[in-house]
Amino acid sequence: MGVGPTSMRTRAATMLVVLGACQPGETPWTWDLPAHVGPPHVPADNPMTVDKVVLGEALFHTTMLSADGETSCASCHLDTMAFTDGQAVSEGAFGEQGTRSAQPLANVAWYATYTWANPILDSLEDQALVPLFLDHPLEMGAHQVLEEALAAFETDPEWRALFQQAFPGEDAPFEVDHIAAALASFQRSLVHLDSPYDRWVQGDDHALSASARRGFDLFHSDRLQCGTCHEGHLQTRSYREAGHAPPELAFANTGLYNLDGDGGYPWPNVGLYEFTYDPADMGAHRVPGLRNVALTAPYMHDGSVATLDEVLDHYAGGGRTLHDGTHAGVGADNRHKSPLLQGFELTEAERADLIAFLGALTDDQLLELAAVSAVSAP
Repeated sequence: MGVGPTSMRTRAATMLVVLGACQPGETPWTWDLPAHVGPPHVPADNPMTVDKVVLGEALFHTTMLSADGETSCASCHLDTMAFTDGQAVSEGAFGEQGTRSAQPLANVAWYATYTWANPILDSLEDQALVPLFLDHPLEMGAHQVLEEALAAFETDPEWRALFQQAFPGEDAPFEVDHIAAALASFQRSLVHLDSPYDRWVQGDDHALSASARRGFDLFHSDRLQCGTCHEGHLQTRSYREAGHAPPELAFANTGLYNLDGDGGYPWPNVGLYEFTYDPADMGAHRVPGLRNVALTAPYMHDGSVATLDEVLDHYAGGGRTLHDGTHAGVGADNRHKSPLLQGFELTEAERADLIAFLGALTDDQLLELAAVSAVSAP
């Protein structure tokens, strides 16, 4: 049966106890946000409720929806790593190797599009179906066990209660759309915006070190222009609050590759080109947010950059140079590269300041989880 609902100890479950007077399915989710961040856009047909978050967390951790009975959403999204997995590329059911790096889920509710390259995948409900049912490469492989899993959810008393509480008034809530809705609700609840940077933005002048403040100024300087793409509360233009229209697409080619000197990227990670077949979109991937970035190594869509120092090397060079191997090429000369990437020089002190600023984007709770994990590791 995999991980069951009784093993979950959730923030949402605690709220259910506190708000116990409400009927199942009626307790709206309450956003606990800093003053400078508004609530995220939530689809009208899937309003946030505590019960859906509770069910979503149980589904997120269960292995019942995987073909091998051993894989869950949480296998690739660990809370100790801001809900990524520390691997260059993710690994699916039966150990099948993926092609892209698992993205962190902390604060994912505010993103305007999902996955590294799909320009029309703009809801967590739709995104949840990708890892569940993707065949090539295999991720969860839920289609292989779906009938059995749905039957188990209906007959197991605990699972049945969770579904009925999350979707009250429905005779048969045990269906894929409801699984996706609950998973999306849980992921939207993963708010981690209590970082030194947040406290500084709210007026605590002592929250950021002098080094991190210098790094902030460098990050937003005309010389580096990092903040042009990595702007706003989550340091990405792919950002949407409640009541706001979807922003313009935020995808960019950063000169990570330049196969054969013709601007190519290794298949299948060709970015927007996979969907548009427009040569100008070759290698353009979604601009990721930078919250908790110190916890989410390795970096880039394929996990091919190991450290934040190497990330800075990449941008300082205006692109990455690979001297040998099948992917050899001078990324700075990629003809599809964003014109913003002109390269720059950094002193060692400036490099340290930038790293300090990026570290100040880490939520304290996630930092504590990471520290406990490091101490308890064998």
